[in-house]
Amino acid sequence: MNKLFIEVYLDEDVDVLIAELIRARGFSATTTVEAEQLHHDDDAQLAYAVAHDKTFVTHNRADFEKRAEAYFAAGHVHPGIIIAVRRSPYEIAQRLLVILNNVTADEMRNQVRYI
Repeated sequence: MNKLFIEVYLDEDVDVLIAELIRARGFSATTTVEAEQLHHDDDAQLAYAVAHDKTFVTHNRADFEKRAEAYFAAGHVHPGIIIAVRRSPYEIAQRLLVILNNVTADEMRNQVRYI
C-alpha cells in the first residue's frame, strides 16, 4: 500500500482538542462528530476507520483489544488501533505525536499500540 503518514480517527470518548493539537502539527485527525458517526456502536466506529484507512484512537481498551483480535483471527486488515490511557488532552497529543512522527501508516497496519 505504501502509505507514509498515519491519519487518525478519534473515538467519541476522546477529547476533540486532541484533533486540533494533532492538526496543528500537520497531521490528519478526524473526530466522530466531523465524520457524522456520533453515537454509533464500536463495530461501526472501527468499520468507519477501516473504510477510510484511518488509525483508530480510543480509550476503550477492553472492547478494542477484542475487536483487534477478531480482525486478526478473521484475516482482516485494519489501519491500526491506538489505545490511550485517560490523561490530559495535551499529554495524549504529545504521546500520539511520538507515534505519528516515528511510525508509518504501513507499519501501523494491524497493530495495537498503547499510549
